[in-house]
Amino acid sequence: MAKQKRPRRRKVKAAIKHQLGYVRQNLKAIDALIGCGARLSELKRHWWQKLLACSELERQQGLLLASQTNSIPDRLVNLVQTHIRPMVRGKARAAVEFGAKISVSVHNGFPFLHRISWNPYNEGEGLIAQAEKYKLDTGSYPERICADRIYITAKNRHFCTRNGIRLSGKRLGRPPKDPDVTTAHKHQLRSDQARRNEVEGVFGSGKRKYSLDLIMARLPAGAESSISMAFVVMCAEKVLRLLRLFFVLLYGWIYSFLMAWSAIRAPEGICKPGF
Repeated sequence: MAKQKRPRRRKVKAAIKHQLGYVRQNLKAIDALIGCGARLSELKRHWWQKLLACSELERQQGLLLASQTNSIPDRLVNLVQTHIRPMVRGKARAAVEFGAKISVSVHNGFPFLHRISWNPYNEGEGLIAQAEKYKLDTGSYPERICADRIYITAKNRHFCTRNGIRLSGKRLGRPPKDPDVTTAHKHQLRSDQARRNEVEGVFGSGKRKYSLDLIMARLPAGAESSISMAFVVMCAEKVLRLLRLFFVLLYGWIYSFLMAWSAIRAPEGICKPGF
């Protein structure tokens, strides 16, 4: 059944029922050993954690099998990394993804990491918090926010309108009758979406160059540290590129100044013919 691409629901439930029977039989055997005097304190820490994960997995899968739903809070998908949750993304390559979910903003080319969560959440809820963090750092709200469609909610629209922030997105209501206004709004929306591609570029370069898709840490604290360090290195390399550009421009300015100065001083050193 595991080798089938799209097995029927009846086959899947039958296979899960058989596997749950095996797990329950093994757990009963462990309980029998405990009743005979075995002590779980003799187990190593990782075996103890795996035993607890197996017990919780058996409970969750039993509830899912008996009920008519396919979801359960804090569903386990890994016996070692029990903090990982399935996140339905609906992409063509993979409908469900596993790992940390992060929220990122880009300001003047520098990426900033705002939130790391192992549980799925709605990204639109973090726009107001990020705007408040921007005001706390710079002293004022941003002039505009180029965000994805999921951020353009009624609550976020009211917040941006109340604080003088232009939120990129389609306007509500009927389009204006003036075609020039509609054309200008379309050009502005296209420009904002082009600026937002910088955020997608951060994710792409982070996965390709900074190994954000190859986090090998098993513990959540270690994985969060690896993700945070990747963004620190991104900002450090951005500063390094700016410093390199500054020194190149400074060298060019000094070189052009010396060439101009040598061109001015050159006629004074020319020997006059003695006639």
